Amino acid sequence: MATILRPDRPMRALLGALLLLTLTLTAAAPARPVADAPFQMPDMHLHDPWIVADKASGIYYLFTRNEAVMTGDRQLGIMVYASRDLKHWSKPKLAFALPPGTWAKAGSWAPEVHGWRGRHYLFATFHDEDAKLPVKGYRRATVLAVSDKIDGPYVLVRNGEPIVPKDQMTLDGTLYVDPAGKPWLVYAHEWIQTTIGMIEAIPLKDDLSPAGEPKMLFRADEADWAVGQKQPNGDLVYVTDGPELFRTNGGTLLMLWSSYGKAGYVQALARSRSGEVEGPWEQLGPLVERDSGHGMLFHAFDGRLMMIVHRPFTDARGKLYEMRDAGDRVEVVREITELDGERCPTHPNPKKAC
Repeated sequence: MATILRPDRPMRALLGALLLLTLTLTAAAPARPVADAPFQMPDMHLHDPWIVADKASGIYYLFTRNEAVMTGDRQLGIMVYASRDLKHWSKPKLAFALPPGTWAKAGSWAPEVHGWRGRHYLFATFHDEDAKLPVKGYRRATVLAVSDKIDGPYVLVRNGEPIVPKDQMTLDGTLYVDPAGKPWLVYAHEWIQTTIGMIEAIPLKDDLSPAGEPKMLFRADEADWAVGQKQPNGDLVYVTDGPELFRTNGGTLLMLWSSYGKAGYVQALARSRSGEVEGPWEQLGPLVERDSGHGMLFHAFDGRLMMIVHRPFTDARGKLYEMRDAGDRVEVVREITELDGERCPTHPNPKKAC
């Protein structure tokens, strides 16, 4: 008996082939930005970037100094971008505005947002160049604000009075909570006042007010890679910027911090030999060079350890790196160029740049 061919079989085969081709092309095509997230990192002003990965909402919040060209708001304060994939970012909104009548007149640098006792606390640095200090320099300090929502709005705590004594010129305060649950503020003591910039720490009470005297952790010139910056008056100064503390899976306490090296700004790493914030601290050297710095570490929703820095120092943009927790340190795996939009990525070693 002759086999009768069903006329729909060739059509099914053709439709199947077309479907397979469509799926292949779709998978290969780059993801399209969502309608409410029009920006990528090359479009975004990102000096001193800070990312909070909020698992509850599945949103990454990225904080930086407010730029009127981005928000349309000229107030002195902090703006925040939002993203679900670290590539496509929303139009930023103002998360905090310094109220009129506050002691500061400029700044809004180095914003950080930390969860503490069920609320969200914003740390940011402000200054007033007209408020001269008794011992060199002018008033500059990290102030504290609080909100019930990660993206704000934030309200000043203690009318903006700084945590560190106001006669000290300080900046870039970060919250560290030790294994006993005790909070600390770790910050940079400004080179303008000290000539050799220092990283210091002050113990805090549960309300994040000071609980003791500041402690010096290390000086910038203890790092053999740091290069002094010659000033017009002949002084050779050393900069400390952007401390952030991180405890590895192996229990080692590390600190990211920045200064200037031979090729501009540097993202560097230090390690506490005691595992405690008081140290002593040893310098492990640069993580990323080529005018990159003021970085922070966070875990992406897929579990990867990541670091964001700004590069270059002037007119900065964000650069993302995948990192490795090596137990006694963290190491750079690669620059994630598919997220930060870098067209000519640089190797952490400047001699191997493209």
